Amino acid sequence: MGTALHGDKVAVALFAKSMGRRHRDESEKAEGEVIEVIERGSTTIVGRLESSRSFFFVVPDNERITRDIYVAKEDAAQAKHGDKVVVQLDVWNDPAQNPEGTIVEVLGKSGDARVEVMSVARSFGLPMDFPAAVHKEAQSFSEIIPADEVHRRVDLRATICVTIDPEDAKDFDDAVSYELLENGNARLGVHIADVSHYVKPGSALDAEALMRGTSVYLVNEVIPMLPERLSNNLCSLRPLLDRLTYSVLMEVTPEGDVVDYEIAKSIIHSSRRFTYEEVQKILDSSRGEFAGILLPLHRLTRRLAQERRKNGSIDFETGEAKFRFDAQGFPSAIIKKVRLDAHRLIEECMLLANKVVAQHIGKVKKEGGEKPFVYRVHDAPDPSRLEDLASFVKQFGYSLPAKHGVTSLQLQKLLDKVKGSEVESVINEVALRSMAKAVYSEKNIGHYGLAFKFYTHFTSPIRRYPDLIVHRLLHEYEKGIHAHRRSELVKSLPAICRQSSERERVATEAERASVKVMQVEYMKRHLGDEFEGVIVGVTNFGMFVEINDLLVQGLIRVRDLLDDYYLFDEKRYQLRGRSRGKVYRLGDNVRVQVVSLNPETREIDFRIVK
Repeated sequence: MGTALHGDKVAVALFAKSMGRRHRDESEKAEGEVIEVIERGSTTIVGRLESSRSFFFVVPDNERITRDIYVAKEDAAQAKHGDKVVVQLDVWNDPAQNPEGTIVEVLGKSGDARVEVMSVARSFGLPMDFPAAVHKEAQSFSEIIPADEVHRRVDLRATICVTIDPEDAKDFDDAVSYELLENGNARLGVHIADVSHYVKPGSALDAEALMRGTSVYLVNEVIPMLPERLSNNLCSLRPLLDRLTYSVLMEVTPEGDVVDYEIAKSIIHSSRRFTYEEVQKILDSSRGEFAGILLPLHRLTRRLAQERRKNGSIDFETGEAKFRFDAQGFPSAIIKKVRLDAHRLIEECMLLANKVVAQHIGKVKKEGGEKPFVYRVHDAPDPSRLEDLASFVKQFGYSLPAKHGVTSLQLQKLLDKVKGSEVESVINEVALRSMAKAVYSEKNIGHYGLAFKFYTHFTSPIRRYPDLIVHRLLHEYEKGIHAHRRSELVKSLPAICRQSSERERVATEAERASVKVMQVEYMKRHLGDEFEGVIVGVTNFGMFVEINDLLVQGLIRVRDLLDDYYLFDEKRYQLRGRSRGKVYRLGDNVRVQVVSLNPETREIDFRIVK
């Protein structure tokens, strides 16, 4: 490794391959050594400060950074032993010595939940503040929409539009409308905040939004992609206010077929801000404010969902935890989020709008060939993973024809068959792990999981940069572009897609880490308590168990299974006792006791209760 650290860009000299091994394993990975660090992945590292007689050293939070950083006492910035700190890495060229650094920020006492969440943000390099130039731009926009801008748009202020969001939402970037047409079809409108009107290419706002890529939703704090003036005000579709939008107006048959559509810049006046729970009450009781719109819209979106599933779209039901906090900001309860019909209603509207927008660009090939665009793509699973899945489900009496690949429809049929069975959760989990990751790409390969040939992200430009780019491209193509501009897009879009996919991955990891911080904090009061759980992961060093309802995961280490010597069966996702034959496999129910917690590593250890 030399002086390379996790995340660095490096030059590697390859070792010679062994001739004797080549014929045994063509897929053997190349090996080599780092000969140069071209660029540091990060020059700051978050960790716990510890002290010795003559110096301090920082133990990095990130276990992939394997070297402690030495800090001279004069560079410790008043930090004390046990503090969580941010250390600036000095020049490090000698692998025989540990790297040295200077403390640039003291976050607080290591192990404190609020400090640990702050350290998550710092560890992932998430920017907590906006530069002055960005704030200045955000403040420069007028609250008043000019009359000439209104005239340039489709005026939908007389159309009843509503927003439906979580109770604690602060920005509302999508609204929906529903009108019954004389021919029996419906006019479904999806209206998205027109962020592109404010955030222009080349502006400070645009550069900052590209760098951030996405808003990040930590467990007790949002790190927005755009300043609050835009995200919570000018671009938020707040009720009873005129707002600039980009609308997809679709004529949909009762069977769920889109027979006509219009995509246009518009202006709306939201009639009502609903929470999901409020809408669900209306759906359950068939009465309430705007029931005349919400009830037929619900019937239509259920039909859309049926058609989507019939075509092979896969719906994975995954649990998600929500926290309640006390007055001091510590978690007082963990609640499993319930997916309501109201959630599904909005999801189907957004899926359809995204699909229609992608088809609008991708299907129509006019002069000059294909139009450069940003797609949301999902590749088919790796064939070897599908074969492993087929082998796994066979032991439970189910079949999956994986020899020549598996269509999403075949996979959906398998999930339908296991629904309600004892092994539903485990087969869902293994199937989900076999999937590729969805990413942004300028090359359209379709979306395997949704079974869509064309798909993009159009519906959340407040919090996702690719959606903002899609809005801009739609408007450019509407006006018409010349060959030079097309060439520019061909060159620039791949980098934007890579950046957006990478920032999405970082945000997802940071969000999960912040959830783990609060789960550990919550479980401090349950040290020694026993819970019912399910095995959700099996490795050669142990098995991960998730506590029912709380969605808190902990590890049972193989070394703590004292009744036998256990062997790891990777194909069957199980541990098997060599002498007694006891088996622990993915999906098994077990009773566990909480035996230890580590807030800094965000780890919880369980042991099996007999």
